[in-house]
Amino acid sequence: MPRPKQPLLTRESIVATALEIIDTDGLDALSTPRLAKEMNVTAPSLYHHFQDKNEILAEVARAILLEIPFPRRKPDSEWSELFVQLSLNFRRAVLRHRNAAPILLQHMPRDVLISVYERIAVFLREAGVPPRLHVLMLDGLEKYTLGTSLTEAMHSPRRRTSIFGTIDPEEQPTLAEAVKANEWNAEQLFVRTIRSFLAGVASGTENESE
Repeated sequence: MPRPKQPLLTRESIVATALEIIDTDGLDALSTPRLAKEMNVTAPSLYHHFQDKNEILAEVARAILLEIPFPRRKPDSEWSELFVQLSLNFRRAVLRHRNAAPILLQHMPRDVLISVYERIAVFLREAGVPPRLHVLMLDGLEKYTLGTSLTEAMHSPRRRTSIFGTIDPEEQPTLAEAVKANEWNAEQLFVRTIRSFLAGVASGTENESE
């Protein structure tokens, strides 16, 4: 029998199938027997490419981050808009794979993030942003972007339609009034918060003595 031109299994195909199972049926649905069945192979075949399920999950997390495009700076745009677009790209990638949010919490590929941060640091230097502000910006945006994106991804379907969840106008009248007056959806609030943070850092509003 002739050998196939392409291998039946690759690390990439295993990860892609694992992510498809997670997206479709949830994280709990992923097991090595299920993965092997979907790929028409035996479970031991998977271990020629991965040591265990945990390593597969780590590669799934990496694959999600590698989906995120690094934006090009538009002519005459503010340097902060690159941060806004990159953060939006991250948020959208996470929300495309809501069921995989716990994997990102446990297996966040720091080497991928560090590579992106180096590109951002170069960009900031070329844009004339003082180096002393780079870490403050990167650290703040990482905490906000990761925290809000992963938290939102793990919300129940009912919770996704509101900013704070269920509010009783009789018990929380002032908050209810504020929510009613709010003009922005979740993504718009995300963007405005990032812009506000960057504007505050850039204007030197941070307390220099701290």
